Amino acid sequence: VQLQASGGGLVQAGGSLRLSCAASGLTFSRYTMNWFRQAPGKEREFVAFISWSGGSTNYTDSVKGRFTISRDNAKNTVYLQMNSLKPEDTAVYYCAAGRRPSNYDYWGQGTLVTVSS
Repeated sequence: VQLQASGGGLVQAGGSLRLSCAASGLTFSRYTMNWFRQAPGKEREFVAFISWSGGSTNYTDSVKGRFTISRDNAKNTVYLQMNSLKPEDTAVYYCAAGRRPSNYDYWGQGTLVTVSS
């Protein structure tokens, strides 16, 4: 199983980025998908969740209204659209797949997002 995250980069505060996580080696539609992030010197934290079909989503409070998680089961890919970015969003972003909510069976390698003030 591989989860390949991409789309990170350097952006100014207020800008936008779209992260992608392409999955292979698993039946993608049977896995819930999640995004986590880890800022320098901090623990990894949950960012967003999407259910198997995409009908249910959940976000940590600090990104609600700014970030949107979505998935395309035909492309085996989950996305994280990040708008109105803030310097405190700077982190390595990881995708994770789990057969059930709050289970994380597989992790991607991470993509770095840097938001400058």
